[in-house]
Amino acid sequence: MTETTKKFRRRAEARPDEVLDAALAVFVEKGFAAAKVEEIARQAGVSKGLVYLYFPSKEALLEGIVRRALAPIADEAVNRLAHFDGDPRDAITMLLTTICLQLSDPARLAIPKVVISEVVRFPAIASMYRREVIDKVRPALATLLARGVAAGHLRPIDPEMAIRSVIGPLVVHIALFALFDVDSEAGLDMPRLLESHLDILFHGISAVTP
Repeated sequence: MTETTKKFRRRAEARPDEVLDAALAVFVEKGFAAAKVEEIARQAGVSKGLVYLYFPSKEALLEGIVRRALAPIADEAVNRLAHFDGDPRDAITMLLTTICLQLSDPARLAIPKVVISEVVRFPAIASMYRREVIDKVRPALATLLARGVAAGHLRPIDPEMAIRSVIGPLVVHIALFALFDVDSEAGLDMPRLLESHLDILFHGISAVTP
């Protein structure tokens, strides 16, 4: 194999990621509905036909973005929660800290911002995001909370409903920032949110010490 052939192969292998990077940039700038495949191709420096070769639709592009960036995080979270043994508050702290660290990266934050902005007009986006992220983490988190109740770490709570209290404030925080421009000058300030959220959450679900 010649050096030119090797370079061409490496370039071909990198192209799907380059297209996804371009798609995310265009989705953030234009919005999912207004974005055009021609603009994504131009941003990536490839032809429109090449974009369609890898991704047959804008929905497929967004799904590719989610699968590349967020699905692995969800899979890792599920694995950690499933094998965690001890006080579930430690696991929750670990999980939410990881999420907050990931969302501190503007490139990763852009993905839930696009999803939250477009789910009303494009229900298929919500279904895809639920399938690739939410439906993976939710059962593992509910099981963790149930084990915490059984072990006496947590007071009797409804694990399925309590999940909303664990994850909900992060979703609302991002929505306020992305959709309503709340706290835009200070930015997301995820560490401040995490400290406040864990304090309120743990005071709500922790078992009362006699």
